[in-house]
Amino acid sequence: MFSLFRKKANDFFSAEEKEKILSAIQKAEQTTSGEVRVYVEKRCRFVDAIDRAAEVFYSLKMDQTVYKNATLVYVAFKDRQMAVFGDEGIYVKTGKDFWNEAVKKMLRNFNKENYAQGIVEVVEQIGEALAFHFPYDASTDKNELPDDIVFGK
Repeated sequence: MFSLFRKKANDFFSAEEKEKILSAIQKAEQTTSGEVRVYVEKRCRFVDAIDRAAEVFYSLKMDQTVYKNATLVYVAFKDRQMAVFGDEGIYVKTGKDFWNEAVKKMLRNFNKENYAQGIVEVVEQIGEALAFHFPYDASTDKNELPDDIVFGK
């Protein structure tokens, strides 16, 4: 496992794993007006990963969605930190327990070194919540944010 953490952020996942994550993001967004992004970097610059996730969220302009329903899945793999950050629209509708459970689900997979699977499952869970609270409307919905994985340093 140690050699895994020596990799560059954009080499953390295999091509197949990246494709699975991208597919999960796209599938999650097909049934909702909400947006999901994944951000991966080596190190978390803050003590609390949620603070770093918030910084990334705002730097990626994720707070500018129409319904305030964007969500960021954040992972700092070398520091073994993660967070899920939802904008106010989705956070208010789901409540704190939803977000804590999302992180726990991701952590269960990460503890088994199933990093990509952990991200895929949490993206699916977020997609279901977004679809329930912000269902897709073909007449008004547009993809407001890219569906890519963002790799930091």
